[in-house]
Amino acid sequence: MEINGNSNDVLHIVLFPFFAFGHISPFVQLSNKLSIHGVKVSFFTASGNANRVKSMLNSAPTTSIVPLTLPQVEGLPPGAECTAELTPVTAELLKVALDQMQPQIKSLLSNLRPHFVLFDFAQDWLPKMADELGIKSVYYSVFVALSTAFLTCPARVPQPKNYPSLEDMKKPPPAFPHTSVTSVKTFEAQDFLYMFKSFHGGPTVYDRVLSGLKGCSAIIAKTCSQMEGPYIEYVKSQFKKPVFLVGPVVPDPPTGELEERWGNWLNKFELGSVIYSSFGSETFLTDDQIKELALGLEETGLPFFLVLNFPANIDVSTELNRVLPKGFMERVKERGIIHSGWVQQQQILAHSSVGCYVCHAGFSSVIEALVNDCQVVMLPQKGDQFLNAKLVSGDMKAGVEVNRRDEDGYFGKQDIKEAVEMVMMEEPGKLFRENQKKWKEFLLNKDIQCKFIEDLVYEMKDMAKISTN
Repeated sequence: MEINGNSNDVLHIVLFPFFAFGHISPFVQLSNKLSIHGVKVSFFTASGNANRVKSMLNSAPTTSIVPLTLPQVEGLPPGAECTAELTPVTAELLKVALDQMQPQIKSLLSNLRPHFVLFDFAQDWLPKMADELGIKSVYYSVFVALSTAFLTCPARVPQPKNYPSLEDMKKPPPAFPHTSVTSVKTFEAQDFLYMFKSFHGGPTVYDRVLSGLKGCSAIIAKTCSQMEGPYIEYVKSQFKKPVFLVGPVVPDPPTGELEERWGNWLNKFELGSVIYSSFGSETFLTDDQIKELALGLEETGLPFFLVLNFPANIDVSTELNRVLPKGFMERVKERGIIHSGWVQQQQILAHSSVGCYVCHAGFSSVIEALVNDCQVVMLPQKGDQFLNAKLVSGDMKAGVEVNRRDEDGYFGKQDIKEAVEMVMMEEPGKLFRENQKKWKEFLLNKDIQCKFIEDLVYEMKDMAKISTN
């Protein structure tokens, strides 16, 4: 078996995401697209995540999983190998473990000899290591270009370690393009300051990202110029290196039928009348947020399917009884479902009765809504989600963001009701529906989406000096 990727004409790429499924999923989606084009992929992931990753990857003979051994780190529970199994505080220790894995990674890369290694935000040491081994390193940004442009470009911190203040973070960095994004709210800027905090003596997220972006041979961004032209140009001008675009990486259509109990329930309602609301498996709303969201959905008068998740070891029914307003479940029993745990989200969004998706503005979730004729209402919770919401509502005009209080992000039931009505009612929702249709057409155009990957493979073969015939 030929294991030296540099000695033949098959492009060989190592994909190495951070140990969080919000990062692993876009790497898997890219791997699946690359494998269709005959690219050999070696997928690095913690051994504890390998089975789940395997179930997500297309079974291509050119794709293999390389399991990694996480070192023991004080405070990191044994066997915990992704952020989903940890609190935000202990999840920081995954970066400590990652930093201690450099000898293991170097040994694997030496043996595999790929043409490229695609890495994530946390492996700031990888470009130098790859360079020493004669391997090209490519930073794969799983965030929108607006996020990179606003948060993690050199202009944000002109003097090393002279990190921005809260007031600085409310404004874009110098020379930022003229778009709908002119400022952010206080509570959003406060959240962004996390980027400049050091944990366990390690580099800040900002410093990790900047080292990776400055040190790599090229950047791959999960976006396209149709959605983010000005931000992509700004990133190019800031880093002065090739930026390859893979498009928003539209998920494959769901396989399998929707579970009968949910299908039967949704079938009871009119076309496009149901609100589906979910915030991902690792986002937990506060008591106040749950209460106001639930009351807001009730006040719309429309049927709704609300998915709420809670940290592990919490009794869900006890928690819901404690948090939800008295008599709420009884009042909405004919038209409301509150569920905790995994559901077939893609199948639900594809159901003809579902017309609105209230979500945390994770970009993959927004794309799922746009391709399924769902109007998008965004209630971002952290980090890049705030900027995704601004891109979709301000630049793309394809959704609405829930109005929030400047200082702390508080929203009330009326804010939820008004946002839903803005996209669901005939007149105010007209612009959003027109734009959603336009973006759906673009996203489902197989020729356009396929060309992103074809162009990427061509560019990488060119960089690796492999024949592109």
